[in-house]
Amino acid sequence: MKFVSTRDGKKEYKPCEAIIKGIADDGGLFVPQSFPLITLDDIAEFAEMSYEECAAKVLSLYLDDIGYEKLLDITKKAYSKFDGDACQVSIIADRLAVMELWHGPTFAFKDMALTVLPYLIVESKKILKKNEKTLILVATSGDTGKAALEGFKDVAGTEITVLFPNDGVSEMQKLQMLTQEGNNVHVFSINGNFDDAQSTVKAIFNDKEIIDKLKEKNIVMSSANSINFGRLAPQIAYYIYTYASLVSSGQIKNGEKINFIVPTGNFGNILAGYYAFKMGLPINNLIIASNKNNILTNFFETGEYNINREFFKTISPSMDILISSNLERLLFELTGRNSEYIREIYKSLSEKGKFTVDKEVLKNSIFKADWADENDTRETIKKSFTEEDYLFDTHTAVAKAVYDSHVKDFENIYTVIVSTASPFKFAIDVYNAISGKKEKDAVRSLSKLEDYTAWECPDNIANLKDKKIIHSKTINKEDARKTILAVMGINE
Repeated sequence: MKFVSTRDGKKEYKPCEAIIKGIADDGGLFVPQSFPLITLDDIAEFAEMSYEECAAKVLSLYLDDIGYEKLLDITKKAYSKFDGDACQVSIIADRLAVMELWHGPTFAFKDMALTVLPYLIVESKKILKKNEKTLILVATSGDTGKAALEGFKDVAGTEITVLFPNDGVSEMQKLQMLTQEGNNVHVFSINGNFDDAQSTVKAIFNDKEIIDKLKEKNIVMSSANSINFGRLAPQIAYYIYTYASLVSSGQIKNGEKINFIVPTGNFGNILAGYYAFKMGLPINNLIIASNKNNILTNFFETGEYNINREFFKTISPSMDILISSNLERLLFELTGRNSEYIREIYKSLSEKGKFTVDKEVLKNSIFKADWADENDTRETIKKSFTEEDYLFDTHTAVAKAVYDSHVKDFENIYTVIVSTASPFKFAIDVYNAISGKKEKDAVRSLSKLEDYTAWECPDNIANLKDKKIIHSKTINKEDARKTILAVMGINE
């Protein structure tokens, strides 16, 4: 398997090179040169596998320079950190299931990939005989930060720096990051929103002066955001595994097309579903569920992507994003892998804050999009708990709200809602939604939610109240460059 950049399409990279670099030298994102194909017979075989085996098999189709046996060793180590099966499928209604991706160490779907990625980077460096120290640089809207910190904590040969918007994550997400232990971890809140943090990180990746200064110290940068294919690839596996599980349990027939509804902001999670579709997984529609920051819904309706709009802080903060990085990978595929066109539209995005694609480009895709406001989200949390005895977090509830508003369209099609976080990570808003009360304390809301619902709060979340704040510095985005260099012992 070879990889190319979305902004070049000709220069080839080995899988290990794509993982270590994270982002291409031209600023584009790495994509597979072609998609490996799976058959219905393969799906039947996946149905007999453990999640670790399924994930290793899927990864081996892309990362062939690492190989299945080593990847199986990696997935076994990574998913041993989970509470039970890594991917758990709950049937909540007729022809409706929930894919639970939050049984890992930080209780968010990001664990599915970020427990694997550190092993992939270490192994890739071995294969390529690289001895540099790797600086993992991460922008987060909440869940990626903690999952990356936990995954890279004390990993030899790495340092990790995380930037998060100071007022753009939940109190629980903030506590998880500020109390993170590890000798190689660095956490900074940034004045601004997630897009400010993300654009800052991207600018640093493309800053030749910074790259050269780090190189002098034998340090290279890489990313744990979903712009890194090593982060994206493990996510493909859970779509295939869930489909195979539904076949195995008799919920669907092998070859039957189904829907996935995905709450999304940065577009990585749903893009993994699209890659599974390109491999041959029988998918009818991938449905984008957005919150009030509904730029993706607007884009798929009009063809215009415009970030010159009001930014909203919502109760689903991980989706409070206006620049969806992985959309670039999708448009690369939908435009016939036209790298020149991708360069043009993303230059327009950088310079004007917008671009437009021909609606015909989007017309024949498997994507549909809709959004739910905060009232709909709260009502859905309460309704689902009352009627289905199921507790959604504030992000997955957006997806359920979209499902409920289109339920007649889905009557004959089995649908899977992709659940991205434990409800206890957003306990304040979940508790207030189902109880009708106005609890404001993040820690107190945990026990109240537990008592009200009889759902068990994970120990790692409940114990946060007893942990010491380790990281407390807030920076301006203009100071990020200097801060990151200082972390690595470099003065400007």
